[in-house]
Amino acid sequence: MSRRRADSQGSLGPDDEVMPYSDDETDEELEDEDLGSDGEARASAPETDPKSPESGWRVKTNDPDFYKLPEFQKKSFLCIKKSKYSGNAIKTYKYNAITFIPMNLCEQFKRAANLYFLALLILQIIPQITTLPWYTTLVPLVLVLGITAIKDLVDDLARHRMDKEINNRKCEVLLDSRFQESKWMNIGVGDVVRLKKNDFVPADILLLSSTNPNSLCYVETAELDGETNLKFKMGLKVTDERLQDESQLARFDAMIVCEEPNNRLDKFTGTMRWRKDRYPLDLDNMLLRGCKIRNTDACHGLVIFAGADTKIMRNGGKTRFKRTKIDELMNYMVYTIFVLLILVAAGLAIGHTFWYEEIGSRAWYLFDGKQETASYRGFLSFWGYIIVLNTMVPISLYVSVEVIRLGQSKFINWDLQMYYADKDTAAKARTTTLNEQLGQIEYIFSDKTGTLTQNIMAFKKCNIAGQTYGNPTSADGVSLDRSRPVDLSWNKHAEKKFQFFDHALISCIQSRKDPDVLEFFKLLSLCHTVMVEHKEDELVYQAASPDEGALVTAARNFGFVFLSRTQDTITISEMDTEVTYQMLALLDFNSDRKRMSIILRFPDGRIRLYCKGADTVIYERLHPDSQYKEKTQTALDIFANETLRTLCLCYKDISNADLGDRDAALDQVYEQIEGNLLLIGATAIEDKLQDGVPETIANLAKADIKIWVLTGDKKETAENIGYSCELLTDDMQIHYGEDVNEKLRMRQENRRNQVPVSRRSKKVQEPFFTVPGKNALIITGGWLNEILYEKKKKRRRLRLRRLGKKPPPTSPQDGQPVDDLEKEQRQVDFVDMACECSAVICCRVTPKQKANIVSLVKKYKKAITLSIGDGANDVNMIKTADIGVGISGQEGMQAVMSSDYAFAQFRYLNRLLLVHGRWSYIRMCKFLRFFFFKNFAFTLVHFWYSFFSGFSSQVAYEDWFITLYNVCYSSLPVLLVGLLDQDVSDKLSLRCPKLYLPGQQGAFFNYKNFFISLFHGIFTSLVIFFIPYGAFLQTMGQDGEAPSDYQSLAVVTASSLIITVNLQISLDTSYWTFVNCFAVLGSIAIYFGIMFDIHSAGIHVIFPSAFTFTGVASNALRQPYLWLTIILTVGISLLPVICIQFLYKTIWPSEGDKVHRHRKKYEVEEEAKKKPAFRRGQHSRRSAYAFSHSRGYADLIASGRSIRRRAPVRRDVPDSIPEITQAENS
Repeated sequence: MSRRRADSQGSLGPDDEVMPYSDDETDEELEDEDLGSDGEARASAPETDPKSPESGWRVKTNDPDFYKLPEFQKKSFLCIKKSKYSGNAIKTYKYNAITFIPMNLCEQFKRAANLYFLALLILQIIPQITTLPWYTTLVPLVLVLGITAIKDLVDDLARHRMDKEINNRKCEVLLDSRFQESKWMNIGVGDVVRLKKNDFVPADILLLSSTNPNSLCYVETAELDGETNLKFKMGLKVTDERLQDESQLARFDAMIVCEEPNNRLDKFTGTMRWRKDRYPLDLDNMLLRGCKIRNTDACHGLVIFAGADTKIMRNGGKTRFKRTKIDELMNYMVYTIFVLLILVAAGLAIGHTFWYEEIGSRAWYLFDGKQETASYRGFLSFWGYIIVLNTMVPISLYVSVEVIRLGQSKFINWDLQMYYADKDTAAKARTTTLNEQLGQIEYIFSDKTGTLTQNIMAFKKCNIAGQTYGNPTSADGVSLDRSRPVDLSWNKHAEKKFQFFDHALISCIQSRKDPDVLEFFKLLSLCHTVMVEHKEDELVYQAASPDEGALVTAARNFGFVFLSRTQDTITISEMDTEVTYQMLALLDFNSDRKRMSIILRFPDGRIRLYCKGADTVIYERLHPDSQYKEKTQTALDIFANETLRTLCLCYKDISNADLGDRDAALDQVYEQIEGNLLLIGATAIEDKLQDGVPETIANLAKADIKIWVLTGDKKETAENIGYSCELLTDDMQIHYGEDVNEKLRMRQENRRNQVPVSRRSKKVQEPFFTVPGKNALIITGGWLNEILYEKKKKRRRLRLRRLGKKPPPTSPQDGQPVDDLEKEQRQVDFVDMACECSAVICCRVTPKQKANIVSLVKKYKKAITLSIGDGANDVNMIKTADIGVGISGQEGMQAVMSSDYAFAQFRYLNRLLLVHGRWSYIRMCKFLRFFFFKNFAFTLVHFWYSFFSGFSSQVAYEDWFITLYNVCYSSLPVLLVGLLDQDVSDKLSLRCPKLYLPGQQGAFFNYKNFFISLFHGIFTSLVIFFIPYGAFLQTMGQDGEAPSDYQSLAVVTASSLIITVNLQISLDTSYWTFVNCFAVLGSIAIYFGIMFDIHSAGIHVIFPSAFTFTGVASNALRQPYLWLTIILTVGISLLPVICIQFLYKTIWPSEGDKVHRHRKKYEVEEEAKKKPAFRRGQHSRRSAYAFSHSRGYADLIASGRSIRRRAPVRRDVPDSIPEITQAENS
């Protein structure tokens, strides 16, 4: 049970049961709360003038012209005005046919590299400074822009298709006094729509009437919150009676005045004005977009909010452009290369200036006929070298990265081990830009319902009269290691999917010898608020929660079948005997009672009270002589250790005198009656986790990934699931909101009392938890606001505003932050404390709070985060995190549509991160390191050559070689390493989660690796230039000719470079396939093939100015001496690398090297995990059902609205109906 604590202002701490306000809660709402706290609750909605624009959101029924009034127009762009009421069409695409080319080019030229190459292309057109033909830059630039544009177009076309599919869904809309089929995109505010069974709700709609009694409508909210249990909505009594047929709906002319569009899924307030009367509206009257109509043949509704104004769209949060850490690092490295390029070009330009003054101007044979100063020539040389050395910034880098990411995304899509056959759902990478970030995740933020759990409850065990049932047992009560499921063929109402393995319980029921067993299941079949529907001779139960449905279904399978109910009776089948009981009273669950009771009159006249609830509440109300208390308590402990949700069942025979006056205050009457109860036993329900959840969490924890659970569920439910999935263990010390608040307050006070220290001598903060051992934090949304000062400040401002005062400066004694810096420090303290814990569970949190928690960790820990969820309430969190994952395969697809990756089961997260994420990160890092190396090695040869060419911007290679180097000669092998390489297999990656750690540390690609690649490139370029240069100094060929010309040197240098870089990537390849081998040998072969072609006489005759190296290749490469030079150059370039790799693998092996070396050892099966020992006295782990149960259908049943038949529609109703109270309509 939660403890209550007085805060600094003397008020009690926040209520753990209440969801805190969201970001769209207005000042007026808080003002209403403050007024309500003084005991003044307003009986009806506020009086407002419908003609006033300040009166809130106004909706006029069946009047499209109303929304065109000037008062509802707002400026959108310059003088263009549009209505403040959104249309129902949604738009998630970025481009259309007109804007695609300009917008895409604009986006692409935001990249510094693309802009740089565009400027370079312009420079190459200027004759005075160009040193390379313009096509050497244009061809790669067009290729890069074209491929990226095609990729963006394909992605946007997918968005167009999805938008079109949703916008073109059909719906019946009232047009010209009759219902006509219309597309969702054409629906507008004020339209009357008709929805049928299994239809999705197209907008936020006010329910007017339905085919069910009293306009009851059942909806499934899986797309909003991931929950599959049905919820009911109800129309107003007045609309139910008067708005059933088309003609009545066509004449409907009400005015709705309500709150402005906001993101609160749990609240709606408004007033309907019709025929001079006012009717209050609340959330129970609303059908929200994304819900699905269930068990209702048809219903009619009025559109209140459409499109972007609907609550589900408002909860989507801001769409953020996500970039990986490697992307950011790569940009900084490109900027570093820019700086290096400018420095080198400036140095060489200065060199040319001095060279021309000392040598060039005095050498008559170098005179070019231009009267230019040395300084001007140096200036031109600077721009010339910018062009020559431009390949230091590799233009093909970005397009190669995009190709690799696309390939890695396809591997995720094609992974059969992430395919969920039950729902025919494959994993889907919905973005191609974040794959390597999957290998760097430090924090995972997960929803609970539908993400960790299946939201399916299963009756597993029970304890009846001290005897536990549910373990595999024979009919004689002998325990078995294995057992077949019990045979329920004797029960015509039994479910085929239900499995129970205790034959002794079935034998006991069929023999009818034990009255306690029969009474136990009779109680389960009678004490509930479940509604029943007869559908094709099948019984379909509708429960307020899956727990309730599981208990009634269990009773049904064991022979006690709930058949029907009316306002005053309930009928069941007891072992094929139909019995009807009179219901005298019914009191439902609530968060204070934590129990429900029903009083029944038996056919023989006896009156009996049945009660079920939390053990902590039931045991206080048991008769002193009640039996089985100790045995049931022991069973509860065992059930709790197995993380089952428990409930105690009891009864009491009462007399008419005990029942008293039913019109008296029911709570007081029940408090008296619910005493001296007799215990029957206890139930144990399993909240089914998805398959493999505990193993996935344990494996990710070994990879040093911290998992936080953020859920809207109640504290006890979330804690129970924490134990089920082994996120929480019994050796953890759990800290709750009040403890956390106190620790943070003490830290804040200590900081205020300390002498200020200089910023340079920053004091290291002490840990919050000094006692050794594991810690866990469980905090509710209310305490989260309290801790982070989210609501107090707003309340204080409102109170002062009503008094007409300005907020005074905050004093340290009032519990408020002195300034924004102290508030920020409080947030830092909270994040530090949470990160010290092994597990964090935040419950009763709003969608906005989920996103805020993710933002805090990103901001203060600079960590890579991942959010995973399945409902619309998770969308904001998914968009805020660096990586968003949606659980698909459920009814709700809102989370999937906003996610970066989607799959059907939480357990696939294991493979997504530890296999695909790690491989993607390693591949990308290896690709980038090698790409930078090969471009440095290629470009810096020009630098060394400039010392022997008078710093004249003369290139060291042939022009076509420069053009094709990154496109044809060296791209394919490194591209395949980026696509296919793997240091260890997928099985070893999963077996050894520690392999994931280098990615979190960014160990494989950082500035250290960048400079290693730079110095490696410098060394290789030195060898590649100076060895051929030395060999050419004193050379004579076999035929007496001297191959010491510039063109022969260019061929030998280029050949050495191509062979070196292709063999270098071979040394760095960990996983060899035929494709890799073919790429390396093929790239070398392509180089020689193209070189001989462009050096041929035939192509020179056709294009004499473009191909000037006629016959050079055949002349130079027929000399054995030059082949020896190439071999020597390649050998000296690679030998140091081979030696260093050998030393590292033998003396300083990485974790991957160790795993690869001992891979046979790691292939053994993992040892079975030991179950933790149970600690007694932890009541919070029991009775999670009773604690978490939301209010059921008791009020609905007692009022008879869901059962009694509809009164005939009255055509001659009076013009005025008295105002109906809120309670009557809810």
